[in-house]
Amino acid sequence: MSMRMRRKRNFDERMAACGEFLLAKCTAGILNMKEAAENFRALIDFSAAFGNEHPVELEIGAGKGGFIIEKAKSCPEVNYLALEKMSNVILTPMERVAAENIPNVKFLNIRAECLPCYIPENSLEAIYLNFSTPLPKLGYASQRLTHRGFLEKYKKLLKNGGKIVQKTDDRDFFEFSLREYEAAGYEIVTSDYDLHKNGNPEGNIVTEYERRWVEQGKPIHLAVAVKK
Repeated sequence: MSMRMRRKRNFDERMAACGEFLLAKCTAGILNMKEAAENFRALIDFSAAFGNEHPVELEIGAGKGGFIIEKAKSCPEVNYLALEKMSNVILTPMERVAAENIPNVKFLNIRAECLPCYIPENSLEAIYLNFSTPLPKLGYASQRLTHRGFLEKYKKLLKNGGKIVQKTDDRDFFEFSLREYEAAGYEIVTSDYDLHKNGNPEGNIVTEYERRWVEQGKPIHLAVAVKK
């Protein structure tokens, strides 16, 4: 039986203290409305949010923020959005960004289904999917973040030539994703079944999950799919 995550101490006050880094938060109503992505719009002005015209990239499922924070530090000329639907989880990377004064990371406390509510069309250079939940049970395919229903949403948000970068340790999920990219009209430019076969590639930021699986000898799969 799964255990519910305990709410962090002084949660509301701590979230409020990081408010300048939070660009969107779904209310309970928007979160549960299937039609929200079609009917609700509160599009973010990236130039106002970041104070510059730098390109914008998005990670879906940021977790504790290890990937997006390292990415932002290594590429200060790029602005990064970190989506995490769990409020209790997103607080940790928000506090780290605030403490380290990282100017090019902002957060979205929303579900991926609601991205069209907040992200302007043709505005993203890249979307990162790092170790998304594979949801292997029968009937859950449409909820996978690489299902063609999601891929069509991403396609509208990506610029022409924009890319999806996916890493996973689950081979079945990886192969499902490759089929979905093709079905949704993306061009698969990278399909690597063992990213770490010859050591960690230059520029690859190793996530918490990735480090764990590599230490256990599990191959990491990488896909890069481009909007044509």
